[in-house]
Amino acid sequence: MKLKELLDIAKENLKDLSTLENPDFRLEQAELKKDKNIWEIVVSYLVENTNKRSNPFTALTSEFQFLRMYKKIAINERNEVVGFYIFNDKE
Repeated sequence: MKLKELLDIAKENLKDLSTLENPDFRLEQAELKKDKNIWEIVVSYLVENTNKRSNPFTALTSEFQFLRMYKKIAINERNEVVGFYIFNDKE
């Protein structure tokens, strides 16, 4: 499977996690697990920052309108998402 195909599968399955018109999906990491016959990939995408502070001094700080989320997913040989995980880079 090509990396572009992995990203397309992730986009299709994760698109509802963001309300943005263009969530800017990116394939960050991909690893073929031959023993399990799956691909484990990490995908990032943008979401709207809903945790903005309601403090008038917020204008003086750098508060972001969007946040980049990272998710780890597993894809089998039939192009099905078989796992969805909170990404932990310490694994």
